[in-house]
Amino acid sequence: MESPEQQPRKAARRESLKWISAVLAAALLWMVLYSNLEWFAALSLQLAGMSRVNRFGEALYFFIYEVPKVLLLLTAVVFVMGVVHTFISAERTRALLSGKRTGVGNIMAAALGIVTPFCSCSAVPLFIGFLQAGVPLGVTFSFLISAPMINEVALALLFGMFGWKVALLYSAMGLAVAIIAGIVIGKLRMERFLEEWVQKLQENTVSPAMDEEVMSTPFRIREGVRHVREIVGKVWLYIVIGVGLGAGIHGYVPENFMAALMGKSVWWSVPVAVLIGVPMYSNAAGILPVVQALLGKGAALGTVMAFMMSVIALSAPEMIILRKVLKPRLIAVFAGIVAAGIMGVGYVFNLVL
Repeated sequence: MESPEQQPRKAARRESLKWISAVLAAALLWMVLYSNLEWFAALSLQLAGMSRVNRFGEALYFFIYEVPKVLLLLTAVVFVMGVVHTFISAERTRALLSGKRTGVGNIMAAALGIVTPFCSCSAVPLFIGFLQAGVPLGVTFSFLISAPMINEVALALLFGMFGWKVALLYSAMGLAVAIIAGIVIGKLRMERFLEEWVQKLQENTVSPAMDEEVMSTPFRIREGVRHVREIVGKVWLYIVIGVGLGAGIHGYVPENFMAALMGKSVWWSVPVAVLIGVPMYSNAAGILPVVQALLGKGAALGTVMAFMMSVIALSAPEMIILRKVLKPRLIAVFAGIVAAGIMGVGYVFNLVL
């Protein structure tokens, strides 16, 4: 006969087993769907009485294939990272980074940026929180640069579209930009160019309390599901628009035009790509289909990567939000250093790939 203490534990194990079984079933369904995307796109085109031999048919095939592909990749990655985030709270992150010296702190902040699914605008509140917790300015900038540019969504989609070599080189170069830019900004000692209200926050820093709550497996899985609902629910329209634009480029833009504008042989293509990307605003999920279409039309990989990095790491909306926190001179230094780093990444990509 079970004791009263054993019954709750047994019920908890059954509940955990139920949720784990549901996740495994969902993973199996995901694999079946993902492995049959090409068949689905071809069948859809056939049922519509169309062929890939004409431009509209090719563009439509691209759209039908890429939308579910990107959404499936995004859903899987966001779910996994939603579970991971139950182990890494914002309070623990701030406590981990505060008090770290230059170099070590920059590396840690840039690495933490990878596991935070934030666009450039939504990373700004954490940027302020880090400053309030006493995290050095340069270290905080390393996080601000890394979070939108090298997050898990970008890496998963890059891996799915272009393979592990491109994803690995992108992450390595992006981390280098975030770390070096943060160190440079830290060495310049530009804390006086924070807005006065932010400087007052820094003067009144407190040690955040550590959340020691033990979370159950069902709770962690539900958090993963919640992340999927929130994040995919916010970005799916960007994905559809991005894939639609990419489909138009894929089907209608002449290859010679793109090769001339963004080819390796044109030295000025990388800075022009950065200048074009800065006024735009998107996330990795929305811009990667456009990147794929540009590459298919003959654009150089490094030039397109520089364009993508500038869109997601130096967007105009981010600069507007940062103006509430930083004075114009610090914004200009931040944008200039990151833009120079992104152009360097573009030239390296063009040189080695």
